[in-house]
Amino acid sequence: MHEDFHATDPLTGQEYHCQFQCLMTGIATRHSDTVDVKFLVNGAAMWLGLPHPAWIEFRARTGYTITDRMAVDLAGLYLKQAIESGSGVDRQHWNDITSADVLRLCAQMHWLSGERPTPLPSPAAAAS
Repeated sequence: MHEDFHATDPLTGQEYHCQFQCLMTGIATRHSDTVDVKFLVNGAAMWLGLPHPAWIEFRARTGYTITDRMAVDLAGLYLKQAIESGSGVDRQHWNDITSADVLRLCAQMHWLSGERPTPLPSPAAAAS
């Protein structure tokens, strides 16, 4: 859903092509309490750090765990909204994303409704 998308910065009119590249636990790489999701934005690396406490809060509210696939969608949605709000892409790492931000995104994805979260399949999976 949000692993390969285009977004336009309203301030500059520039379009960005964003592609998911990888996901890793930030505690191992930079001693943070995050899941780090890497996107290529017009070919340049950009990392988004999703805070682990959001996983705990999400599970407490829903009884389900945020999966890797869901984390990619959450980070992609955050990045898309950041670009489309004019926040720009001049940062290489978004490490100030809060648990409240992640839960807001979960609500936008309709994952806090009490039903089991079911992210859409990736475009590659849908094509096969």
